[in-house]
This record gives sequence, C-alpha cells and structure tokens, in this order.
Amino acid sequence: MTATHRRRTPAYVSAYVSAAAGLAAIALAAVAVTAHAQATARPVAQATGSATIVTPTKELRMWMTVGDRRYALTLANTDAARAFAARLPLTLDMSDLNDNEKKVTLSPALPAAASRPGTIRNGDIMLYGDSTLVVFYRTFDSIYSYTRIGKLDGPDDLEQVLGPRDVKVTFSKQ
Repeated sequence: MTATHRRRTPAYVSAYVSAAAGLAAIALAAVAVTAHAQATARPVAQATGSATIVTPTKELRMWMTVGDRRYALTLANTDAARAFAARLPLTLDMSDLNDNEKKVTLSPALPAAASRPGTIRNGDIMLYGDSTLVVFYRTFDSIYSYTRIGKLDGPDDLEQVLGPRDVKVTFSKQ
C-alpha cells in the first residue's frame, strides 16, 4: 500500500475507540473517588434490632478488660453509648445475675431508649433501665427491654473469662 492510498478507518471503529477512552476515564475517576471515600470515610450504620451498631472507627472503638483478657468493643449509635464512652476509663465491680450476665449500677444514670431485642447474644452490652450496665455472656431469648451500648468483637471465650463469680471489669478508650 502506498502512502497516497491509505485505508480510511470505518466510523464504527472510531466510535468504539472513543467509547473505550471514555470508559477508561470513568474507571480512573471511580478509582479516585473510591480512594477519597476510603480516606475520608464516615461510619456506616447497620440495623440490629432497635439500635444501630456502627462499623468500627477509632472514635467508636473502645475496650473491655477482665484480668489479662482484652476485648474490642464496638459502640452502638445511641445516646447511652456516647454518654457511657464519655465516662471512660471506668473500672467496675460487676456481679453475676442468672448465670448469663454481669451487672453493675451506674451513677449518674445514662439516657435510656429501651426496646425489646428479642434475642440477646453473647458479647452484647446493654443498659437495663437507665442505670444498670449489663454484659451478657450467653445467648438467649428475652422479653425484657434494654438500651444498646455496644457489642464485643470475638466474645467466644467470654463465658469462661467472666465465669459465675463477681469480677472487676475495666472499660477504656485505649
């Protein structure tokens, strides 16, 4: 083929190349938006009964320590959880109740917005009334109403750690 007899590119090929370039630009923009969103992410809420558990961030993460065992705790998106976190660090002497929970009376009271969770799970941390903090170490169905404070991450050994005795529990932000 000589220089003077070049083939012309069909119009559909030019349109295809333009579309591919546009898609590449969109993909690059999506990557940039995703990176920005991850860098500036706000907590994402998920419904759990009547309260909302918020995906962990540094501000919503706290710790519960019993002896030498430390558990990560994700706070619920409730006024009670925020008020509780504002009091930290706290070391509490918690007594056993019903072979499924540890409890302690807090003073002053926390803001309560109780509802029936139905099933209480191992690792749930709730407020009964407006002043009784409860750490549950067994899963069971309940007809009682609670305000959600948070949930322990990985509470598989919680029943063994808490046991059927009174324990000293420390809640902290670090």
